[in-house]
Amino acid sequence: MSTDGASVHFSELVNRNRRTLARLEDSRSLLLRRRDGEDLVLTTASRAEQDRTVVSAATRMLLAMARREPGSMELLLDLLPDAFPWVRFLPEADLHAFAVELVDTMRAADSVGNNASVAQLLVEWQHTAEVYSDPELLAALTRDHGDDYGPVPDPREVA
Repeated sequence: MSTDGASVHFSELVNRNRRTLARLEDSRSLLLRRRDGEDLVLTTASRAEQDRTVVSAATRMLLAMARREPGSMELLLDLLPDAFPWVRFLPEADLHAFAVELVDTMRAADSVGNNASVAQLLVEWQHTAEVYSDPELLAALTRDHGDDYGPVPDPREVA
């Protein structure tokens, strides 16, 4: 069985569903390419549950490590650049804040079985690191502009 997913057009599933679904026997997932929307991933319920179990186990192990030993947060801070090379651009205080927020968010996300908040957190911190990596952008975003440009209109009221 291949670990890589196969790829087919969505119409293949609609027009030749048995043959298309049979491809799941040889692949963990099937990428359904769509012309009119976001691509979909099709997998079996048991494989999806296996993936969820693995992510949950990894999350719980990381949380246990991060909270158990006195020096574990320092170890986590040492390991983060290997997992996320972009953290090297974060100031030390932000690196620590990222580590704490990551552990807390992973714990909360695991408790509800939805990792979207972890993915969003990683994207947000990576963007923060990108700002720190560009001196001109950092200067533009952190300098005092001196002027108050007045009240900002509520975006829900602007048509």
